[in-house]
Amino acid sequence: MTINSEVASEPQESPPESLRTLAAHLERALDAGRNVVLMRRDAESFSVCLGNPENEDDKLKSLGTLTASTVNEILESTRAGANRLSVGDEEYRFFRSFTQIDNVGAVVFAPA
Repeated sequence: MTINSEVASEPQESPPESLRTLAAHLERALDAGRNVVLMRRDAESFSVCLGNPENEDDKLKSLGTLTASTVNEILESTRAGANRLSVGDEEYRFFRSFTQIDNVGAVVFAPA
């Protein structure tokens, strides 16, 4: 069963910047055949990486950082498990899960 994360209550509304940011990272993950991984760096920021945290040989590639408020919006707009996100004419399907990397909690968005 797919859980929809409906961003806008009406189709003509555009999704918030936080979900457009997630969509851009999901696009990169699809191109690279990897997952998007978010890890808290400090109280105000999260690292954004591409990779597969379950594979120790697959080093995570840093894409930069996101503010804690942006990540909070992403987490509030998506759910653990299967999700679907529409941005413009594109639809993204992904699975959100949690893991630990070097004793730090991480959120993983795996394109489906």
